[in-house]
Amino acid sequence: MTANRIQDNGIFHSVCPLDCPDTCSLHVYKEEGRITKVRGNPEHPVTQGAICNKVRHMAERIYHPERLLYPMKRVGKKGHGEFERITWEEAIAEITSRFHQIINRSGSEAILPYSFYGNMGVLNADGMDRRFFHRLGSSQLNQTICSIAGNVGYAYTMGITGGLQPEETVDSKLIIIWGGNLVSTNMHQVMLAEKARKRGAKVVVIDVHQNQTGKWADWFIPLRPGTDAALALGMMHVLFKQGMVNEDFLTQYTHGYDELREHVLAYSPDRVAAITGVPVDDIFKLSQMYGEISPSFIRIGNGLQHHDNGGMAVRTIACLPALTGQWKLRGGGATKSNGWYARLNETALSCPQLRKNPEARVINMNQLGEALNQLKNPPIEALFVYNSNPVVVAPDANEVINGLLREDLFTVVHDLFLTDTAKYADLVLPATSSFENTDLYKSYWHPYIQLQEPVIPVLGESKSNFELFKRLAQAMGFEDSPFQDTEEDLIQQALDNPANPYLQGITLEGLKEKGWMKLALGQEKPYLKRLPTPSGRIELFSERLKLEGKPALPEYIPLEEGYDGESLSSAESFPLMLITPPNHNYLNSTFANVEKLQNMEKMPTLQMHPEDAAHRGIKTGDQIKVWNARGECQLSAWVTEAMLPGVVVSQGLWWEGPSGSQLINKLTSNRLADMGGGATFFSTTVQVESLRT
Repeated sequence: MTANRIQDNGIFHSVCPLDCPDTCSLHVYKEEGRITKVRGNPEHPVTQGAICNKVRHMAERIYHPERLLYPMKRVGKKGHGEFERITWEEAIAEITSRFHQIINRSGSEAILPYSFYGNMGVLNADGMDRRFFHRLGSSQLNQTICSIAGNVGYAYTMGITGGLQPEETVDSKLIIIWGGNLVSTNMHQVMLAEKARKRGAKVVVIDVHQNQTGKWADWFIPLRPGTDAALALGMMHVLFKQGMVNEDFLTQYTHGYDELREHVLAYSPDRVAAITGVPVDDIFKLSQMYGEISPSFIRIGNGLQHHDNGGMAVRTIACLPALTGQWKLRGGGATKSNGWYARLNETALSCPQLRKNPEARVINMNQLGEALNQLKNPPIEALFVYNSNPVVVAPDANEVINGLLREDLFTVVHDLFLTDTAKYADLVLPATSSFENTDLYKSYWHPYIQLQEPVIPVLGESKSNFELFKRLAQAMGFEDSPFQDTEEDLIQQALDNPANPYLQGITLEGLKEKGWMKLALGQEKPYLKRLPTPSGRIELFSERLKLEGKPALPEYIPLEEGYDGESLSSAESFPLMLITPPNHNYLNSTFANVEKLQNMEKMPTLQMHPEDAAHRGIKTGDQIKVWNARGECQLSAWVTEAMLPGVVVSQGLWWEGPSGSQLINKLTSNRLADMGGGATFFSTTVQVESLRT
């Protein structure tokens, strides 16, 4: 490896910045100062040199001919994408002037930051930007678009959001992947599962769509959207009835198992089959496999939590390992997210003490359109977007676009490209790529902290989020000491978290030496100690849920928009349930403008079951209209038996193209899930018709 990070030639250590559990260690190859290829680092203990096709094409994104390299100011109508070049001095002066005017007129809460994890680097997603908006006193953003409902649900059962460590899963004998397309979104867990399978393990995938992971499995079980909790409760019914539970484990480590035993009597296989669409025989077979094969591991994916009942669904599935005592076994248990083990010092990073209005209103990012169009006292008068592309990724896209079209809304977008969102901005600022930054990365799956140092010089006039918000703070006259910190200061502050013993021994110096360090986990299994639940145990009966007026025991709760246990709600007007999972070559809207990956994905499609297609006279390749009361899209039909009748699937988030409307989130609702304020993307009903004349 080359020691000098900015040398023109050599192989350099780097980290994948994408919002993906794998957080891969990378080797970046350079010739004459330019990145020529990106490959996996074979020395990393978990990612071991394997990377996805997306990241192999990262250089094409970095050097894309449409990359923004200087600040721009809008000169045309909002949404038309007409801009002229300006200087950074002009851009900073415009922002500070407008912010001062808004604060003097309406107060600081009239300003809203909007961001997520387009770059997972801690410094550029959770650092100087948070300090700036705290000191500014802006409205606060509740970042709930991705995994919050499931994490909250899991924690009601376990008290923590941590689970099984990846390396253990090679010893699992039964692996259930529930609601996640891991081939596309967690490829290294698939590699570990494949090693386990070579040792005799069986892989079962439970999902609404037979995606690449479902095709790879030994057994794929399709079910109706939003009915995951019912299937889990049906499994519990069989486990208790056939005496396949671990009574000793339940007695020692759980709370409420007697209540659960009585509760699941109502979830007979016949009833569960009617709800889920899973045949009775398959419910028995799955339950018996889970009751008889040890160690067993459940990898809980992101998909099922994007329903009205998503939090309860994950909370219910998280109960299963306790019933059979899997947590005591190496390779036994479950994983939803392991980010809990890598908890950094978020207070030191974001400095909430800078905020003079700690009770400032909190706006859920899933309801951006509603906030822009309906909030009063004060209305949102300025929007600052970074690390996100809400026109494409946020629900109820038409409402978002309507808000961005407001002439009285001052919008700033900091990005690498003129995205669909940036086209509505008043100012567009060029952002650095992760390869141009110093940053700290943690994984929400594997136990390694990694350091990113610059691999290439900053391109054009781009600035990192860290540098941008530090400069804005100076321009706004913020003289507080946190705005004097360097990037290395923030890294050291983040790692200094006495409340998290797993960070013990991880230092900036150690990270510089090798690029990564492992969390101090040892052989500890926190779920066998006193857990941070009211009972100190795994809560099959949740005291906290009871106090909050929610079902204390795991429960199947029908969807507000979708399958209600007997039929589809909205069935008369919109009889099909729409699921919008990720595709293989994009990550949300990232990479959707890279030509090679576009060619691999070809075009946005709607997958339909043959029964539903025949009823509408639709054939593969037909142009179709997909619509509901919120909006409509035009897609290409793909007739397939990859899901049950009544379900349609559109994979991937596509930028708007010349062929017409393809923003699938024009159809999705901004309703919030049952827990954590999460998104309900997958609880959507639609109608479809052919556009053939």
